[in-house]
Amino acid sequence: MATDIIIPADLWEGDEESVITAWLASDGAEVKEGALIAEIMTAKVQNEITAPASGKLSILKEQEAVVVKGDVIGRIE
Repeated sequence: MATDIIIPADLWEGDEESVITAWLASDGAEVKEGALIAEIMTAKVQNEITAPASGKLSILKEQEAVVVKGDVIGRIE
């Protein structure tokens, strides 16, 4: 069963857009639940995204993509 990687609604205050500054795991890589997999920048503050499950990572939004809270940026299968 696939698990979506979603930008959490409580990661920062307000409704600002964010930018994916780095993927720390490659598309197709095996990741473990809780591992740091991406970084996003919001209003000059770096936030970390961790894997919500273990499995194979599929990147849906590339580095430098603009995202908002609730966006699905990847999937783990």
